[in-house]
Amino acid sequence: MNAPSDTCTIHLTVNGQMQRHEVAPRTHLVDFLRHDLGLTGSHLGCEHGVCGACTVRLDGAIVRGCLVLAVQADGRRVDTVEGLTDAGVLRELQAAFLARNAFQCGFCTAGMLLAAAELVETQPAADREAIRQFISGNYCRCTGYQAIVDAIEDVLTARKAAQPQAAAVVGAAA
Repeated sequence: MNAPSDTCTIHLTVNGQMQRHEVAPRTHLVDFLRHDLGLTGSHLGCEHGVCGACTVRLDGAIVRGCLVLAVQADGRRVDTVEGLTDAGVLRELQAAFLARNAFQCGFCTAGMLLAAAELVETQPAADREAIRQFISGNYCRCTGYQAIVDAIEDVLTARKAAQPQAAAVVGAAA
């Protein structure tokens, strides 16, 4: 009789790259990303899904990497902050975070940026209260949140201001 294997083979796409790895069935996604793939942007904070430091995208939706097992990501797409840094809204948010000093130690920044990106993409008319509510699952013990809310609001405001110009350009081309 064969003993059960200590590892499972998983196939997943991480930041656009197909990956095949052997993992222990109990390995959390954030641990797999950090230790096996060297993607250290997502952090392990509370290990209970409360702080948001381990936030990643799984098939486009933000999830807590400490609550998802690596085997649950088999056959799926995972995006980390490292894979999204050169793309649209995340670039805008990074610039706004820098301009507003919306980070200090950086521990929460990756999770905060991923949450903020989802907010900007799904709620373009969000006000300050909606921003606060949306990021409330991401803890930051350094900044007091004011600068983070300001940075996100700056991106939303800039995007709203750019919309009429984009519409005018499209209308002029017609």
